[in-house]
Amino acid sequence: MVKDVEISMLDLRFENYRLRQRSVEARLLDSIAQRGIEEPLEGVELGEGLALLNGFKRYRCARKLGLTNVPFRSLGRDEAIGIVALLRASNDRSLSILEQAGFVDELKRLHQMSVAQIAEALSCSKGWVGMRLGLLGEIPDAVRQKLFAGTFPVYAYMYTVRPFMRMNKVKPSEISEFVVSLSGKNLSVRQIEQLAHGYFRGSESFRDQIRHGDVMLPLEQLRQAAQTAEGCTPFEQVMLKDLEMAHKYLQRVMGKSHDPRLKTPAFRAQAQLLLAGLLSRAPNFLQSVRQLHDCCGQM
Repeated sequence: MVKDVEISMLDLRFENYRLRQRSVEARLLDSIAQRGIEEPLEGVELGEGLALLNGFKRYRCARKLGLTNVPFRSLGRDEAIGIVALLRASNDRSLSILEQAGFVDELKRLHQMSVAQIAEALSCSKGWVGMRLGLLGEIPDAVRQKLFAGTFPVYAYMYTVRPFMRMNKVKPSEISEFVVSLSGKNLSVRQIEQLAHGYFRGSESFRDQIRHGDVMLPLEQLRQAAQTAEGCTPFEQVMLKDLEMAHKYLQRVMGKSHDPRLKTPAFRAQAQLLLAGLLSRAPNFLQSVRQLHDCCGQM
């Protein structure tokens, strides 16, 4: 049941569990200014107050527009029950994996629910729950703040920055330095990917430039380095492209290999054959890469 409530009654204790998206919020502000709030905010009833769980963008827009009342739908009278209801509907609500992880962590830490209890309540596997708890546990606090504040792209973190933690034994402090240094710079995912390769694989001077907030010079250096490929032979240019693609897909496979969505018998049967082929070629591949790396280093 939806009812109108005073905006001052809403408790924002869960606001930091939801990702901010400034561009989406700007469009929503225009929509609400023209048509009002069409979808009710959602939360739980706690005594005299209402703890908001879903609708923080609408809440902030309402405040900016000076609205005193908003439509509200109750998800129950208990925080845990409300969170479970929100997570069960997450496919429709479009909660990101990080938002899901934050709420799952809330159920485990503050509501003392076990992994098995959470999985049963959500009608999902214990692997689904465990993967999200593990994901949140490996994110440094400084990085989490930037991701949820919307100042660093989640996609860039998940599929570009995060794989470096496993691939190169990069320390969490280095991940934090990189994310914090680039937060709020309005860089594209492609630019972040380029800078990440330079930061985690390049020289100390390159890293120092990024730490001090100077991203334009490193990007220009990378652009000039890319242009030097024009002096290569056609065969060499193809080889450089192959190496770039190999690096890209190595990261993608590593980042997705632990995803619990990879579970159907059809996938496992086909993947097993492909993986067997990859594993049989891995020693020769690594030997060839090492030889090429050593050869290039001597020039």
